[in-house]
Amino acid sequence: MTYTTERSEALYQRTAGVLIEGGSSASRGPATFGDYPLFMERAEGSRILDVDGNSYIDWMMGFGVLPLGHAHPAVTQAIVEAATSGAHLATATEIEVEVAELIQRITPAAERVRFANTGTEAVMAAIRLARGYTGRPKIIKFEGHYHGWYDDVLVNSNPQLFTALGHPRDPVKIADSSGLNRHALEDTILVPWNDLAAVERAIAAYPGQIAAILTEGVMANMGIILPAPGFLQGLQDLANAHQILFILDETVTGFRIAPGGCAEHFGLRPDLTIYGKALGAGLPLAAFVGKAEIMAALGWGGVLHYGTQNASRIGLYAARASLRVLTADDGGAYHHVWRIADALCSGWQGLFAQRQIPALVQQFGPMLHIVFTDRPAIRDYRDFCRYVDRGAYTRYVRALFAHGIYLTPMTTLHSVVTLAHTEEDVALTLEAAGKAMDDVFR
Repeated sequence: MTYTTERSEALYQRTAGVLIEGGSSASRGPATFGDYPLFMERAEGSRILDVDGNSYIDWMMGFGVLPLGHAHPAVTQAIVEAATSGAHLATATEIEVEVAELIQRITPAAERVRFANTGTEAVMAAIRLARGYTGRPKIIKFEGHYHGWYDDVLVNSNPQLFTALGHPRDPVKIADSSGLNRHALEDTILVPWNDLAAVERAIAAYPGQIAAILTEGVMANMGIILPAPGFLQGLQDLANAHQILFILDETVTGFRIAPGGCAEHFGLRPDLTIYGKALGAGLPLAAFVGKAEIMAALGWGGVLHYGTQNASRIGLYAARASLRVLTADDGGAYHHVWRIADALCSGWQGLFAQRQIPALVQQFGPMLHIVFTDRPAIRDYRDFCRYVDRGAYTRYVRALFAHGIYLTPMTTLHSVVTLAHTEEDVALTLEAAGKAMDDVFR
């Protein structure tokens, strides 16, 4: 059967008078996909089907919001139950208490829980809370980390020319967007990741002024880049020693790599933790959680946090169902996704080696990303900007579409293994991966 995307092209042309770049996020449009994006129609399990009838094994999974895969029966049943008994009540609800208690059992650092709609909103609220609680204005943010599209953190989150980054001791702040408040980044201290000495220098330069150190547990916006051994614990220790709040952004990693995310995996006890993406199992739901004394500052008359859609009832029903599956059988879902990811990554790396293509498959549990480079590893944002051939990645991923494999062509975003993926999916993907390599690199 000839691979065609004619209907996707026609639908994209239809968007010209009503949408910008074909949709509501630049990562879904032609800036990522080329002439036009693929328009998807439906999905189930590990498969996604486009409007032209092409079926793909989906390793993107809605940018990581689907830890159980598409349309998992427990989640769809929960959504129907919630929708048919009232989509949104804007009142106190028992389901909000249930899910908060469930998160508290899973994550010891969640002494108190507050729900929001998206990771960006949760980050905004956590930073405001940190400033309000400490009475300090500044935050430390790391190069290459993405914490949503909030003005104060929208800096050095996209790849740039290596020569534009400045010296690591004095990084150049490069805003990721026009339209930011022109003072938004004045209180944001930019520091290279995996460099504790740089963090120590920043703290010394702004004594008594830093409210929070904000970090991902794993850098997940430059492919997949792991923390250096002891780095996260070192950040936590520095924060504690200087009465700075340690904020762990688990929007990407939460409920995906372990029940308790990076905090559990690396043995951390953050002051505040941010969750999103996988928490809602495909619906808009996020949360920030933390120590009771800090979270109490959200009380009336303290730090303001409103939201009509906060604690979406349908999202909470989906979250409860998903978290129950993920934590059943002593976390059996996590053993499955790690095993499938290991098989996929080792097989993919082997295909590159056989063909002598300079590429790496960087992995953290069920999260993986292909980088075309001759370096032995990509260890930070500056490595990514300097040594990664992003054009090769884009060409390769677009070639995979014709072989029935769906990864995001966005060069910085990673792929995801879910409970729905199988050994057969791995075998079919590796077969297609080899064919696409021959298409692009021979």
